[in-house]
Amino acid sequence: MKIRKANITVPAGMIGDVYLHENKKEQHTLVAVPELEWSTIISYEEDKHALVKRLHQSFSKLTEAEPALELAEKITHWVTEM
Repeated sequence: MKIRKANITVPAGMIGDVYLHENKKEQHTLVAVPELEWSTIISYEEDKHALVKRLHQSFSKLTEAEPALELAEKITHWVTEM
């Protein structure tokens, strides 16, 4: 498991830690953001642009659009570099 620092300010406070657990056998990564009480599984096969869009839509339900996009882009970068 890897822990990354997002350091994104949202109205409810600060999004700090993002947890990433790579499952090579099943070819996916589990991502969790405790401050938002949010998690998802990202397949190795998922397109990068589609992933940013999916994450942005999900985060937009929990916080404002700008920090949601920033977090979506950071998570996409971290997952695709693994």
